[in-house]
Amino acid sequence: MAVPVIVGIGTAHPPSADQDELWEGFFARHFSGTTRALAQRIFANSGVNRRQAAVNPVLEDVSDWPTERRMRRYQVEALPLGKEAVGRALTAAGLSAGDIGLFVVCSCTGYATPGLDILLARDLGMAPGTQRVFVGHMGCYAALPGLGVASDFVTARGRPALLLCAELTSLHIQPSTARVDTQQIVSHALFSDAAVAAVVVPGGPGYAVREVASVTDTSTADHMTWDVTDVGFRMGLSPKVPQVLSTQVRALVDGLLARHGTRRSEVDGWAVHPGGPRILNVVERELALPSAALAASRETLAEHGNCSSPTVLLVLDRLHRAVAPAGRVVMLAFGPGLTLYAGLLERSAGEAGQFGFEVGGGAELGEYLPHRAGAVHEQRAGHAGPGRQAEEGT
Repeated sequence: MAVPVIVGIGTAHPPSADQDELWEGFFARHFSGTTRALAQRIFANSGVNRRQAAVNPVLEDVSDWPTERRMRRYQVEALPLGKEAVGRALTAAGLSAGDIGLFVVCSCTGYATPGLDILLARDLGMAPGTQRVFVGHMGCYAALPGLGVASDFVTARGRPALLLCAELTSLHIQPSTARVDTQQIVSHALFSDAAVAAVVVPGGPGYAVREVASVTDTSTADHMTWDVTDVGFRMGLSPKVPQVLSTQVRALVDGLLARHGTRRSEVDGWAVHPGGPRILNVVERELALPSAALAASRETLAEHGNCSSPTVLLVLDRLHRAVAPAGRVVMLAFGPGLTLYAGLLERSAGEAGQFGFEVGGGAELGEYLPHRAGAVHEQRAGHAGPGRQAEEGT
């Protein structure tokens, strides 16, 4: 039976803006009265230094736009961003769009039919028989069920699959209000835009996907919401989210590792979704991780903010590009439900450097990896350490 292996990652980001620039240029006047003072503290302590936005509020204020107008803009902005990420992932994997057997698209920030899955399949030249799955409104953890679907397809069919996570949270800035609404302040301080694609193939050098697992505590379903309103999508974040995560994360991770005969001490890469500084602190404490274990997650938060579903893949990409890439990786992401998802990846034999495709080294790859070496692309930005507030996160 074929082992599903991640052999290429491609990232794409819209233009960047400094957190201070966003505050001074827009949010300082978007909030007023006592709300403004609270918002300034939350922005300053969010752990975010730079973010990316397809629609920069300093240049274009969408906060009063109706949802219909935001959805039209989503199609305009998401299509080229997704195409860029997919193109880079395919190049890294040495594949063409026509090789893909299943195309999985995750997004919770925009909807239309035909959607990104159909339009990108058309524009990139995927085969008419390519199967498609759209994962919508799962939020920040969607990359992991998406990866699970892709991996199951690869195992069952022995053909390559492609995962794309694309989010444009900048389209959902909410109208200004004099009422103190901490949940909206936190979301406006943290969220960002990005697209990340990953190619999964049967066997070969790369990160083998050993298992994807989850747990959902439905008694806390109201702790995290993403409501469709007349003026965009509105985030609801309870300050109790970190507490719920603290009661679930250890058992989820330890159970996942135990099924594969390993322990936390044998994991050298932690790709944890950086929902906010407090989320990372809780995971670090509950799993008894060394202080450096979540450096890649904190750096991703500082440089890119919380991009919802693509973010955990950005962290994985950072771990892969390290001077000494991680050999065994646990991926963790969290979202509505409250739901925790975990994935176990292991670096398969033959990898060196950029998903080192050693042509001919994996018989199962055959025609799928004919000649190209991997190349992972990303827009880089500076970073600094995390702050102390923005306590609610996803």
